[in-house]
Order: sequence, then C-alpha cells, then structure tokens
Amino acid sequence: MKKIVLIFILLFGLSCMNKNKAEKTIKLIQQQENFIALLDMVWQTEQTPIRLRDSLMRIYGTESKQYNKQQKIYEINHIANEKIVTTILDKYGWPSIEMIGEHGNWTICNVIQHSDNDVRIKYLPMMRQAVKENKLEPRYLVRAVDRIATEAGNLQVYGGQMKYDPENKSFNVGPVYDPANIDKRRAEIGLGPIAEFLKNRFDFEWNLKEQIKRTAEFEMEKAEIIKMEE
Repeated sequence: MKKIVLIFILLFGLSCMNKNKAEKTIKLIQQQENFIALLDMVWQTEQTPIRLRDSLMRIYGTESKQYNKQQKIYEINHIANEKIVTTILDKYGWPSIEMIGEHGNWTICNVIQHSDNDVRIKYLPMMRQAVKENKLEPRYLVRAVDRIATEAGNLQVYGGQMKYDPENKSFNVGPVYDPANIDKRRAEIGLGPIAEFLKNRFDFEWNLKEQIKRTAEFEMEKAEIIKMEE
C-alpha cells in the first residue's frame, strides 16, 4: 500500500513539471533502479562462488575438485562482471550514491580489486576523484592503492593489505612505505590511525618498531634483486 501511495505521489509530482523535465526524471529513476539491480546481480555472482570456494578450501584443500569447481565458476563470472563494471565506469564515470547506493560502490570496488593490476591502475584516477566528490569512501581507494603497490612488488602506502608470512605462519601487514608517517597519510584522505584500523578489522596489533624493521628489510631485498638483474 505504501509503495502504491509513493508511486502516486511521484506521478502527481511529475505531472506538475514541464514535459522535458518529467522525461529526464523518469529516465533517471529507471537508470537508478537498473543500476542497483544490475550491481546486486554482480555482487551475488562475484561473491557467492568465492564464499563457497573458501569454505570448501578449509574442508578439502586447494587441490580438491570441490574447490577448483567453485574457483572456475568465480573466474567465469568475474570476466562478465568486470565487463559490466568497466562499461558503467567508461560510460558514466563514477556513479553517484543516488544512482547505485552504497552497496553498489562496494560491488564496483570489489570487482576492480579482483581484476588485474592494469584495470586497477586505469580506474585509480577516477576513484581518487570520486573520493574528492564524496561519491566514494576513502577506504575503498586505500585498498586499490595498496593492492596496486603490492602487486607491483612495491611498499604499500596506507597499510590496507595483510600478507601471509610463511616464516612465522601468520598474517602481517604488508611492508609499508615510511611507517612512522603512515597515520599522517591516512589522515590526509580521511582515515583513522593504522593501529585502530588493524585492531578493529583484523584484531592485529600494530608495532611501529617492527614495521620499520620489516620495511628496511624489504627495501634491502628489493635493492639486491635490482642489482642482480642489472
């Protein structure tokens, strides 16, 4: 009943507008509904096989048929989802919250995050602009920036990526550029302190001295690799 009343009010409001304005408003409403429904489908087809895959991995391992079946489904779905997301971004730029909803933002960023580094790099300037225009939360930008850095074998900037440490058999923050000033960089884009983020998100304790040491070790190892390749 409430939905019918809202539709009636909307139609009445449109009838009071001039024809061109009414047509634009109707198109906008249709566009919003289509985007939200489309991105909801993208989310489901992207995330469902990932959740199943990870659950099966814990039971059967990564070499199992069960795991590999869901991984294959995910890979096929991701190709289609990446095409949908990049088509939206190429045609409309970064959509507003009104067009896609906050969950739509999460969906687009997840698909980009799962893509190759060249895709992340291509849309990074658009993400930066979206953050400036308050279309996108900074935490999504952080994930992309740090993923690009770590995939390229560089130090991450904001500490958004956790990496598995085979030596200690545990997860740790991927080595960070200039750890002593990480909170300053995070504050510049509207994020809280790294220690607070890691505790809330991963129940992980930030140790500045340890991270400074790990960064120095990373830079030494990378310098040695570069020297060997020369």
